[in-house]
Amino acid sequence: MGDIGNIIIADILPIFAIMILGYLGGKLHKFDHDQMQGLNKVVLDIALPAALFLSITKATREMLFSDLTLTLVSLGVVIGMFLLSFLLCWKMFKHNIAEAGVCALIAGSPTIGFLGFAVLDPVFGTGTQTGLVVAIVAIIVNAITIPIGFYLVNKGMNAEAATGKTKLAATGAAATAKGAPAAPAQHHNSSLNAIVSSLKQPVVWVPLLAVALVLVGIQFPAELDPCFSLIAKANSGLAVFAAGIALSTVKFALGKETLWNVFYRNLLTPAVGLAIGLVCGIHGVMLQMFVLAIALPPAFSGIIISSRYNIYVREGASTVAVSTLAFAATMPLWIVVTPMIEHMFGA
Repeated sequence: MGDIGNIIIADILPIFAIMILGYLGGKLHKFDHDQMQGLNKVVLDIALPAALFLSITKATREMLFSDLTLTLVSLGVVIGMFLLSFLLCWKMFKHNIAEAGVCALIAGSPTIGFLGFAVLDPVFGTGTQTGLVVAIVAIIVNAITIPIGFYLVNKGMNAEAATGKTKLAATGAAATAKGAPAAPAQHHNSSLNAIVSSLKQPVVWVPLLAVALVLVGIQFPAELDPCFSLIAKANSGLAVFAAGIALSTVKFALGKETLWNVFYRNLLTPAVGLAIGLVCGIHGVMLQMFVLAIALPPAFSGIIISSRYNIYVREGASTVAVSTLAFAATMPLWIVVTPMIEHMFGA
């Protein structure tokens, strides 16, 4: 348990320290709205893409195909739970598409890039298996769920804008507005515009480019890492600081939705991953690492997108804070429970 205590002190505690600094900066009016948006823009358009690029290009094509079962299970669990989080937020909590997309980025995605090695290495040791699990989950989170989430946010915002225009037109021509044939074209245009808008964002096209390089076997020169790593290192700190500022602008929400998101991120997602991993034949240390990797607190990219576009800020910032705190308890839980359940089912 010494390693767990070290992780909490070295990796979890600093998150709260930086978030509190951001919160105080917001409450004391040290940062106004424009300055907060400037921080978010630096993270979303520069620091986060750089961090994603470095994280993904550290993997190789051989790593992705060396354990095809792990890759396919990770793909199914991470994307499946991401989409389920979106649907539940949309239908169960009655949010619009953009808000549900941000919710999925927060409750449905682990912060694998920031805490992956920091948590797994002290528990399981440094080695190829740890690198394999982190690389596979990081690629899926960074190159698939973030673009999907950004698409949903853009689609939701386009739909809201289209609805507003429709209502405005309806006030002047009620009879014309009743015509239904125009709706499919608007929906098509909304989807196409959302895709185009998403692909223009560095946080979307940069990880896709990195995955393409990995798949074709082009290794990014390690000598050039410092060109990206200096700004990439600022990503997590700025993201958490901005989350603290965002939290200072809204009333902290410890309601049923925040608690549900924390349960979904810290307990339900790893439980589903454990069950599917056992069914698909993943065992031993690899299973334990996979479960812990997808049990990590919410990805910071979600809260940055949330505060950048002022979408789902209260629930999102609250979820990040509570889930990160709860991880101090759920991390040792999964370390202990995973091998016990595996042994119970005779794996």
